[in-house]
Amino acid sequence: MRFVLDCSVAMSWCFSDEADDYSDTVLDFLVDSEALVPSIWPLEVANVLVMAERRKRINEAQTMRLVELLESLPLVVDASTPDRAMGPILSLVREHQLSAYDAAYLELAMREGLPLATRDDKLTKAARSCGVVRLERKES
Repeated sequence: MRFVLDCSVAMSWCFSDEADDYSDTVLDFLVDSEALVPSIWPLEVANVLVMAERRKRINEAQTMRLVELLESLPLVVDASTPDRAMGPILSLVREHQLSAYDAAYLELAMREGLPLATRDDKLTKAARSCGVVRLERKES
């Protein structure tokens, strides 16, 4: 199974005070799945981590360890995000009042026909209105 992974979920794995059942469930999916991320994902992750350093939530050594852990996950970076920024992504920004970053995740999920793993309520609502399902727990 494949799905699109939003930065909000991945960052909750890095900070214990942001962890929740949903994020743990998404991480469980990665045992036998892979996640797609738009090309902005590494930049978003780097920004969140360096801001956490500046706020003294983590130090540089912890950042490097988190980067190693994230890089060990089965993630595929979609290289076509920049080519879609001024077209379909911009349209989604306008239509759903999203940030360009959030719209990039939604556009990728729509284009690939995949569920979206996100903790963002506004993005979840926009995804739903576009026919994109939010990744949820596996039913046994």
